[in-house]
Amino acid sequence: MPQRPTIKRKRRPVEAGEYTDPDLNFEKPVPEDGLERALAEDTVLAMTTAPFKAVTPKTTVEEVMKEMVRLDIACVVVLDKGKLAGIISERDVLGRVADAFAKVRGRPCTEVMTRDPVFVHDTDTVALALNLMAVGGFRHVPILDVDDKVVGIIGPRRILAYLEPHIGARK
Repeated sequence: MPQRPTIKRKRRPVEAGEYTDPDLNFEKPVPEDGLERALAEDTVLAMTTAPFKAVTPKTTVEEVMKEMVRLDIACVVVLDKGKLAGIISERDVLGRVADAFAKVRGRPCTEVMTRDPVFVHDTDTVALALNLMAVGGFRHVPILDVDDKVVGIIGPRRILAYLEPHIGARK
């Protein structure tokens, strides 16, 4: 098959004042109210993010479920050598354990956890975290610091507690 000849185009030089970088003329949007300001400017640490429950990869499925019931929590994080390895939520229990409890109860929790969960960093904004949760369909998202150490977790209860004073102020 014959090759097409390469067409080389010469670029003309840009005249002074002909081009302006749009980033140089960017005006930061002004929030309309306290809620909008808080969502855009507050980091996820403005929410209550602790305490959270962490387990090791060797913790059994049954032990994890008992801890979730005892602490009245909807998820636990799985840490392997201090690093986030996974998360086990009520959804994981219902979807991966409920029908096979007798078979998996004594197995390591790593067999039913969600591996490599989506997370946010402690410097990320509340708006980014809420967007991530909404778009991804996640109810619980771990929060990591600069060293990738889990420092908290956000979920529906904590989000509602954070939003409540801002929503009440809008009325």
